[in-house]
Amino acid sequence: MNNRWNLSNKKALITGGTKGIGSAIAKEFIELGASVIIVSRNEPKELLNDKAHFIKTDLSKIKKPERLITKIKQDWGYLDILVNNVGMNIRKKTDEYSKEEYDKIINTNLLSAFELSRLCYPLLKKSTQGNIINISSVAGQKHIRTGSIYGMTKAAMIQLTKNLAAEWAEDRIRVNAVAPWYIKTPLAESVLKNKEYYDEVINRTPMKKIGDPKDVAAAVAFLCMPAAAYITGQCISIDGGFTIYGF
Repeated sequence: MNNRWNLSNKKALITGGTKGIGSAIAKEFIELGASVIIVSRNEPKELLNDKAHFIKTDLSKIKKPERLITKIKQDWGYLDILVNNVGMNIRKKTDEYSKEEYDKIINTNLLSAFELSRLCYPLLKKSTQGNIINISSVAGQKHIRTGSIYGMTKAAMIQLTKNLAAEWAEDRIRVNAVAPWYIKTPLAESVLKNKEYYDEVINRTPMKKIGDPKDVAAAVAFLCMPAAAYITGQCISIDGGFTIYGF
């Protein structure tokens, strides 16, 4: 096997990894030879084998998940890859959000990524090549109908990616992001089941289709491979052409 194009023996932590994009990333990593720890509020129905472990944690409610870090230290002693994927949304007009709803979105989408990146930093430094991948969204690049708070968190993840990439490059840690458009996930299905909305999304997408979680997983896996060793601080849109589509 060409060592530049696989994740053989890599150790990865994936948040929100039991369904949708997170689950697809976990499966892709395992197929490419990595071992994974999956963090989520809900236990996965599959994936648990000698290369996949699960820790039940609600990252929206805790700022310092010491138990998770302790588990990585005990089992592996270091970390090669951190995927900040966990996310949620509440779709409302800006003036309709409560403080509790604001806090929940911010804590889940952004604070968890910030805190985990800081906590995993010493473990990533011990890797021969550490990687952080932040799962952002085209909502962090363009105005779309996901609500302003969601868009804020996803835009902030892109900026966090740039800052950490520059700050931690000397520690052999690469930091990149991906920004999906509509992907076939439970979160997207709640709005795509509306045919009028679905048709409008398709009309705004040059490739005329909804993305698959595997499309995102493949890009994430590539960014963590030795083949991508000189790529850092970037955000790749996985959007079927949505963000470049003008008139």
